Amino acid sequence: GVFQIMAKMVRRTCAFCPEGEAGSVMYIAKERNIAAHQHCLLFSSGFVESEEYNPENLDIRFDVASVLKELKRGKRLVCNFCRKKGATVGCEERACRRSYHYFCALCDDAAIETDEVNGIYRYLTKYFLIIVKVLVFLPMQLWSGSLLYKSVWFCVLTVRIDFLRKCKQAGLLDDIFEEMLDTLHLAQEKLMDDNTSETEYEETVMSLFDCGLFENILTNIHSGTEEKIQELLESRKRLDNKIELLQDLKEVV
Repeated sequence: GVFQIMAKMVRRTCAFCPEGEAGSVMYIAKERNIAAHQHCLLFSSGFVESEEYNPENLDIRFDVASVLKELKRGKRLVCNFCRKKGATVGCEERACRRSYHYFCALCDDAAIETDEVNGIYRYLTKYFLIIVKVLVFLPMQLWSGSLLYKSVWFCVLTVRIDFLRKCKQAGLLDDIFEEMLDTLHLAQEKLMDDNTSETEYEETVMSLFDCGLFENILTNIHSGTEEKIQELLESRKRLDNKIELLQDLKEVV
């Protein structure tokens, strides 16, 4: 049969914006008199790119029909910042019912995550981030069974991953790990020094146990210790047998 070719949005850049500015990229459909910012499209919750990301051909990422469908959906949604309709950007946390225009979300201090390599574009409202900060400081048993548990750690993990990726891109990871090693050596010196004050000793110990890496290392050492104990027990058993034989031999002699 004859396949109908879907009309595509054409990529354009605002002439007044600085070169390389993300907000300057726009998509236009002249036949339908539609123009939309790239980020407004990418962060819209109900919008899906028509094709996989291709840095060599950026003009084919959006089709006109999908844009029209998302515009229609947005007419029913009111922005929580400017109180106007067309708020197609929703919070990544399903429990959060807030909707925004993309630039309104930025004005309302939303946390934006952009990962062009994997095609990830999402945001969390500042209200959810406040909940995250509060829950992180509460005792785990008070909220670990709640529906927010996975969402909170998704947020924390996302921020940490994004941070380390930026450190890697900036060439800072080696410096960070060197600083970590220096800190560990300093902690070791304090714990080994008999002149370390009790307060400083306690602070150092607390810092070490607050670090998940230290706890994992202790677990591994414990595992090795159990194996070593078993080896020594078997060795002692063999020595006990030899001692009994020698005592018998002594009596005979």
